[in-house]
Amino acid sequence: MGILLFITVLLIAACGLIYELVAGTLASYLLGDSVLQFSTIIGCYLFAMGIGSALSRYIDRGLAYRFVWIELLLGVVGGFSSALLFLAFAYSQGFQFLMYALVIVIGVLVGLEIPLLMRIIRDRYHFRDVVAHVLTFDYLGALGASLLFPILLVPHLGLVRSAMLFGILNAGVALWSTWIFANQLARTAVLRGFCLVVLAALCTGLVEAKRITQAAEDNIYADEIIFARDTHYQHIVLTRFKDDIRLFLNSHLQFSSRDEYRYHEALIHPGLSAIAAPRRVLVLGGGDGLAVREILKYPQVESVTLVDLDPEMTRLFTTNPMLTGLNHQSFLSPKVHVINADAFPWVESNTDSFDFIVIDFPDPTNYSLGKLYTTAFYKAVARHLSEQGLMVVQSTSPMFARDSYWCIAETIKQAGMLINPYHVYVPSFGEWGFVLAGHHEYRTPTSLPPGLRFVNVKDMPALFQFPPDMAPMSMPPNRLNDQVLVHLYDQDWKDISH
Repeated sequence: MGILLFITVLLIAACGLIYELVAGTLASYLLGDSVLQFSTIIGCYLFAMGIGSALSRYIDRGLAYRFVWIELLLGVVGGFSSALLFLAFAYSQGFQFLMYALVIVIGVLVGLEIPLLMRIIRDRYHFRDVVAHVLTFDYLGALGASLLFPILLVPHLGLVRSAMLFGILNAGVALWSTWIFANQLARTAVLRGFCLVVLAALCTGLVEAKRITQAAEDNIYADEIIFARDTHYQHIVLTRFKDDIRLFLNSHLQFSSRDEYRYHEALIHPGLSAIAAPRRVLVLGGGDGLAVREILKYPQVESVTLVDLDPEMTRLFTTNPMLTGLNHQSFLSPKVHVINADAFPWVESNTDSFDFIVIDFPDPTNYSLGKLYTTAFYKAVARHLSEQGLMVVQSTSPMFARDSYWCIAETIKQAGMLINPYHVYVPSFGEWGFVLAGHHEYRTPTSLPPGLRFVNVKDMPALFQFPPDMAPMSMPPNRLNDQVLVHLYDQDWKDISH
């Protein structure tokens, strides 16, 4: 009986932490700024736990009965929390209100659990043993949940199923508690009936989780979803409308197949065609292989190293026939070497030099991405440039995120390089910006590879001219210790949405 009690503690601790992680991860996916989302959610959760612990003193009778009901409520609220949040984001304007309401309710219920359980079992053990054992298993449960969540649960079950699974565990704890504490309970048959109803509802939710997420995402994305997956690092969605395939990462559009050639030709050719004899190229990000497709149009390029964090992205764009048709099977070229790693430590530890470096990361919506737009990162990248080398950085929109764009330009400049900002019009995105940089003066090229659909020698100088509404602004650089860019980016796009 004793070991069952402490397994109960371990499980309820794991469940509580999983619900917190689900809320934080989902908010980061949908709202961006992972540090802000996790910080506020953890703070609210711990505050609510404190309220729950304080409220437990007012429960004087029927401790076991109330403990069972708390577990059932946690199973329902926590188990369905992820599904409710997905649906709220898709169909209402109340996502954030619901998210914090759920976090507070779950926190209060979790705060009630341990004090009640300790009072229920205090007659069976010495008080010091109760405290020691309960807290030990509580911390072990939290450790287990924190390891399982990123390694197994998110990539293999997804957020909705993960929450449902742990809701089932909470309801299971409620059910077996009707046997563990049977001598302290009345009407156990009725309680067990409620437990079975909750378990049945959660099991149904687990089975139907795909339909729930599909219903939510069908309303979030305008077109038919043909692929959706949670990986260790992000939520990948592909949509299709007629001949238009679109890639979304964490709900942010990355490309439209109808006009991505404009973006990728502009990303690669102004810089690469200006280098006399480029042999070695490095691509950081660009896991869709579309930038590599453009690089391979230069026969003198002998090797392309691509470093992308997410192996699921590069696998998808290596094996899916529809997607390999877009990137012209660029990842299958013998010249291309794909490395799945975090670009920041990889750049710090690698010693190779390159003639052209492409930095094609998603926009700096959170601090994990923002670190890849800092002076520290650009200085590390600059050490890999050959004497004639250039690098190009995807730099968001100088029209819609003007502060952010010129912050990125200033950051690269502060990293010790000469900068050449430029912009193009991509229908799916509007005006989009890039920054070319190196240790020598840039000259626009006089020739380009044949067959380009957008970039041409005649019009290229105009790309480097900015009209007054996109003209340079004095902005601070983005440094690793403060990451002002993440705040600027968030504010830029909030201003647009309002």
